[in-house]
Amino acid sequence: MTQPDPSSGPAAPASRGDAVDVIVVGAGPGGSATAAWLAKAGKHVVLLEKAAFPRDKICGDGLTPRAVRQLINLGVPLSETDGWAHNSGLRIIGGGMRLQLDWPDVTSFPGYGMVRGRADLDATLARHAASCGATLIERRNVSEPILDDAGRIVGVIAKVLDESGRATGETETYRAPVVVAADGVSSRLSVKLGREKREDRPMAVAVRAYYETPRHDDDYLESHLELWTTSPSGDRILMPGYGWLFGLGDGRMNVGLGILNTSEAFGRTDYKDVMRRWVDTMPAEWGINEDTITGPITAAALPMAFNRQPLYDNGLLLVGDAGGMVNPFNGEGIDYALEAGHAAAEIIVQALARPTASETERVLQTYNRRMKEMHGGYFMLGTQFAKLIGRPEIMRLATKYGLPRQTLMKFMLKLMANLPEERGGRIDDRIINALTRIAPAA
Repeated sequence: MTQPDPSSGPAAPASRGDAVDVIVVGAGPGGSATAAWLAKAGKHVVLLEKAAFPRDKICGDGLTPRAVRQLINLGVPLSETDGWAHNSGLRIIGGGMRLQLDWPDVTSFPGYGMVRGRADLDATLARHAASCGATLIERRNVSEPILDDAGRIVGVIAKVLDESGRATGETETYRAPVVVAADGVSSRLSVKLGREKREDRPMAVAVRAYYETPRHDDDYLESHLELWTTSPSGDRILMPGYGWLFGLGDGRMNVGLGILNTSEAFGRTDYKDVMRRWVDTMPAEWGINEDTITGPITAAALPMAFNRQPLYDNGLLLVGDAGGMVNPFNGEGIDYALEAGHAAAEIIVQALARPTASETERVLQTYNRRMKEMHGGYFMLGTQFAKLIGRPEIMRLATKYGLPRQTLMKFMLKLMANLPEERGGRIDDRIINALTRIAPAA
């Protein structure tokens, strides 16, 4: 049988089919965080990853202070010499306005955000999980769940892949009383157990590419609320979606755009073409053009507002994109994946300490309530917001009359990035927390 890569963490009997405490499928931020917290608690956890690191994932690469807080809690080194580009806030451009806002000054979150390419970020977090004691095994494509007679998941079957990503024909069996699906937006493991996506939750498409540019060390994330181009007849055209420019500090900038399925243009738009036309309008001194692009323009779906439920049932917990844990306000998912990983690990540790199977199950069921208490109301607010800004006339009015009002925009940054003081705070913090509490859980 194929041996695990020596760099993937310590070998363990788990890779030979013996039972372990927990199996985590998918070594993105959510899966790696779950595995790290479980390992820190002394649990024998196997982290299975389809690809081999470093591997890329389509993303804006931006981390708000909410995500930074989780990485601090995990004990990940976060200095700029460790490869992280720090930033001070968000610059918003639209309606002829240019507004620069610092991240909110609150005690609940650090005062800086970061940017790091997902190829580096995911590898760093996966290796961190391994350093905490998790068994990381790469090139394992989980193809089937193993179910007991009651339909509860008790393990998985993984196809062994070679260095080119092709199946070798070998399979491995892993068994555990609890399995975590952190296997992304398509979450094949969830689908196998009958958990399909909910159609009443917003989705988005994001496209992005990397460009070499002198703007790579910009101290602010930049968001463009209006994307304009010119038709062949010379008319100005407002394109669907919003754009971003996030500097990685390594000579490159992540440039991309997103469009919500609440927009009438969703599904009828060539998003990559919209991206190219937007890039064509950028000032020459930015150096962002076809000559400086470092790879293809790629696209991915963003599942929002817990669009796959239940988040726990029959031994399987969902974390990250597998459970639709993306913020409908801004398309951010890394922080919510990290938070879910922490919550999942805490609940699993408590559940496995219970003396009977029924008590273990009762504790595991609390994951559904815990996640809805954490983000259900906020995600529902974001869902309504997504419906509003999907209408071009609403977006134009919001840009025209909102951007000139700096106090309002500071409030909106705090709301959309979900960065209020969690207890007490100023009036705007209390308003956001009150709105989140009274909104029905997603």
